[in-house]
Amino acid sequence: MPKISKQKIEKISEQILSHLYSIFPKQIFTSDVARELARDEEFTKFLLKELEKKELVIKINKNSSGYEYSRRLRWRISNKAYDIYKKLQ
Repeated sequence: MPKISKQKIEKISEQILSHLYSIFPKQIFTSDVARELARDEEFTKFLLKELEKKELVIKINKNSSGYEYSRRLRWRISNKAYDIYKKLQ
């Protein structure tokens, strides 16, 4: 598999943030994000974790009943990132 340039990774990360912004406050699974962007789930998960380190997305690992997911993760855009996107719109 060829390496992906930093510029392309940044563009894909922007697409992830844009999608999460468009559906805010809904929380979606990694597989749903990957399907929407037509990307591999593992690559999408890697990018989401990088965005989490930058505090742009929030990982939700519990369902609405309070039980932790064993294998799945849901994501939403952070309030900080949402406010920045809202000002740009």
